[in-house]
Amino acid sequence: MNLESAIEISASGLSAERTRLDVTASNLANVNTTKMADGLPYRRKTLIFQATPVDGFQGQLASAMGEDTDKVNVVDIVPDGSNFKKVYDPGNPDADNNGMVLEPNIDPINEMANLEDASRSYEANLAALQTAKNLALKSIQIASV
Repeated sequence: MNLESAIEISASGLSAERTRLDVTASNLANVNTTKMADGLPYRRKTLIFQATPVDGFQGQLASAMGEDTDKVNVVDIVPDGSNFKKVYDPGNPDADNNGMVLEPNIDPINEMANLEDASRSYEANLAALQTAKNLALKSIQIASV
């Protein structure tokens, strides 16, 4: 794989993981939001990722040599279709006639695990980008001697 492709792949990973961190943080921030503008609780959001080939001649060359040249893109941010939680809380202003309150379909422990996973993936992409940058700088040093 050439340095240009490596940098492009790492940069796409950084962007995708940053979006994942933002969405997960939004989910955690709304864990107690029982009423949105539509009258329903906050609905957990998830991402759809897609692998796409690196563009241009360098990507085609690497692909022809059998190298993995896919970068990652966030295609969409979609609502999680799982059911809301029902909690008995008759004193809550959002309670129905039976005292039941619909709460967001968010599991804070799962979201914290997602946050940690996204953070580590972001760090890994950053390390790969830094390595590619160092290789490019070293190549320039060698070529200028």
